[in-house]
Amino acid sequence: MAKRDYYEVLGVERGATEAELKKAYRRLATKYHPDRNPDNKEAEEKFKEANEAYEILSDADKRAAYDRYGHAGVDPNMGGGAGAGGFAGGNFSDIFGDVFSDFFGGGGRSSRNGPQRGSDLRYNIELTLEEAVRGTTQTIKIPVAVVCKSCDGSGAKKGTSPTTCATCNGVGQVRMQQGFFAVQQECPRCHGTGQMITDPCNSCHGHGHVEENKTLSVKIPAGVDNGDRIRLAGEGEAGAKGGPAGDLYVVVHVKRHEIFERDGSNLHCEVPINFADAALGGEIEVPTLDGRVKLKIPEGTQTGKMFRLRGKGVKPVRSSTVGDLLCRAVIETPVKLDKRQRELLEEFRSTLKGNNGNSPRASGWFEGMKRFFNDL
Repeated sequence: MAKRDYYEVLGVERGATEAELKKAYRRLATKYHPDRNPDNKEAEEKFKEANEAYEILSDADKRAAYDRYGHAGVDPNMGGGAGAGGFAGGNFSDIFGDVFSDFFGGGGRSSRNGPQRGSDLRYNIELTLEEAVRGTTQTIKIPVAVVCKSCDGSGAKKGTSPTTCATCNGVGQVRMQQGFFAVQQECPRCHGTGQMITDPCNSCHGHGHVEENKTLSVKIPAGVDNGDRIRLAGEGEAGAKGGPAGDLYVVVHVKRHEIFERDGSNLHCEVPINFADAALGGEIEVPTLDGRVKLKIPEGTQTGKMFRLRGKGVKPVRSSTVGDLLCRAVIETPVKLDKRQRELLEEFRSTLKGNNGNSPRASGWFEGMKRFFNDL
């Protein structure tokens, strides 16, 4: 069976750059890799075909021979010299490790011999609404891994030092055969460090770091909200082999408030209004985060009416505009009436009979109910 054109296999133009070749190969290799297509002969063949095409086109000499003579220029069975299907060139193994690092846990060039950055940490902090809106400074204690002072982070007992791993010769990687191709994996003995500690430090037991409780002062800016993160650079886990420490992310959680609910820059609350003030109008005091303010209640106020107090909300961290306080009126029905109050309400009720103008919503509702039953 005649072989397909290598450029056609990879889906690139004949003048494709090295980066374009690599991108195309990565896409095909990821799609047809045997680990993702078990017992799929068609996918395996396409995977081999993509390997062969890339092995030739990624090598400048082989690509030049292929461009000039076609398959005859690179097939040893036709007089060529490359051996396309056998991955004879050294270039392929390097690229292979890079492309398939996600399948086999690291490519041929990655190791943990050098400095390693420490892990980032997360700390959840609870704030009251007032603290979140106005800003505050909190002291927190966190358990964190710090460099062991006894061994200066080497993990080896004082006076000794780590030795080179005999399995990988200090590289941190070992070459392994995976079916019809070779891959490089993390050394199982030293776990990619390239070193072995034969006499571990008594303080850190060979880890190079110990756990301590660190006390930090965290400045919370005004206007933070649920989910906001404050980054403290270098306050995370200690790095290994002289690497930098990670960062600490303080995540804000605002406690539920007994009066207010926050929605972005605005605050919401419910304001109970007695029956008489709602009917006759009046003035009541309502709370804000800055103290009490007077709110004028117009005559005939109904439950659900919203009153907006400008500038009594929140100024978010990333905005210069202060939100509003939205007060929702809730009309309260009188309870535990004394004799005189009951008499007055009875008298008042008698004046409402037949006067639909006093209850426009009720009038409209009853009219709608009549039409509903008449249509049945």
